[in-house]
Amino acid sequence: MPVLDPNPQNGQKKLLIVLGSMLAITVIIGIVASIASP
Repeated sequence: MPVLDPNPQNGQKKLLIVLGSMLAITVIIGIVASIASP
C-alpha cells in the first residue's frame, strides 16, 4: 500500500489534511517572520 494513495480512505485523507494544514501554517509563519524582521 503506497504512502500517497490516489484514493485514500477517510482516516488517511483527514491525516493528509492535518499534515498539509500544519505545513501551510509553518510556511505562513516563516513568511510573516521574514517580512516582520528588519
